[in-house]
Amino acid sequence: MANYHPDTRLLNEYSSGTLPLAQSVCVSLHLNYCDQCRRAHQQLQQLGSALFEEMAPQQVDDSLLRTVMSRLDDEVQPLSYQSTPAADAPPPLIQRLMRGDYEDLGWEKVTSDVRMSRLRTGDIDNEFALYHIRAGASIPRHTHKGTELTLVLEGGFSDEEGHYEVGDFIMRDAEQQHSPTATRDRDCICIGVLDAPIKFTDWKYRVVNPFLKIQPS
Repeated sequence: MANYHPDTRLLNEYSSGTLPLAQSVCVSLHLNYCDQCRRAHQQLQQLGSALFEEMAPQQVDDSLLRTVMSRLDDEVQPLSYQSTPAADAPPPLIQRLMRGDYEDLGWEKVTSDVRMSRLRTGDIDNEFALYHIRAGASIPRHTHKGTELTLVLEGGFSDEEGHYEVGDFIMRDAEQQHSPTATRDRDCICIGVLDAPIKFTDWKYRVVNPFLKIQPS
């Protein structure tokens, strides 16, 4: 059972379909693990449907109707949560994005104990990546130039504000600094979604800040 969740604004935007795609995928994956947020999402969808039914119908011209119908014909399968994943198995959605398993990914070295692998979501504004933190190791202390969403997939980690296990959803912004540290008994794999680069605050790593970029895909 997850103990950390998306806030009301994120759930509202997710349910209405206005949340950026990579962030929406992160929220969707959280719903695999969280009955509480799944129920809230369903209630928001029902509310939206009720409000839509109360709207007065509007006449549209033929060209607009053809455009809408053609987009419906081209609509791809949505990236949405599925049934709760089996123990120690990645959720079905992340398996679709990886097109394989963790071992099949191309991992980039961040530090001697941290590596990352970027996945393609089709979001041109947000980077979506998996992070693998060795048991007991830390990501250097940093803050954010934008918003960072994190979802734990395996293991767990702690920072200055709490301890997080599988399914927990964490949001950080430019007002917060932290140094995520994996539990000592198991490696941690988590999702990180960024709309701007992080900014290292430890003096040993500040020299790389000008070179940090996000890579949306």
